[in-house]
Amino acid sequence: MNFEKVIFGFFIVLALTLNFGFFLGELDNPDHHNVYELFAVVIVNIIATGLKFGDRSQLGAVLLATSLVATLELIAAATFWTVAVHITESGLTPEVTASIVSLTGGALVANVVSVIMLMAETLMSRL
Repeated sequence: MNFEKVIFGFFIVLALTLNFGFFLGELDNPDHHNVYELFAVVIVNIIATGLKFGDRSQLGAVLLATSLVATLELIAAATFWTVAVHITESGLTPEVTASIVSLTGGALVANVVSVIMLMAETLMSRL
């Protein structure tokens, strides 16, 4: 068993599950989306992105691209949350919350693509 691949797979799947956990709930209800969970999703996605930098294959390039997309969307969501709550002080209105959750939904799609590609690579390596 390759321990490096275990760590890599762990962070890829953890990024997906944390992102799904944040995304789940009513789109415009701020009570269903926790700021600390969003923070955890951003950190885990950044770690997962960092782990993808060493792979020089074509699949590695696409995995890195999906991870960069997810991280960019999550950082945009966290920035939007910060601006709404601390700078404009408008708070988490239903419209703001819906925008934040929509951005994390895009990141969720990118994370799903990463996990599917990781599973396909794993299945192909066994053949």
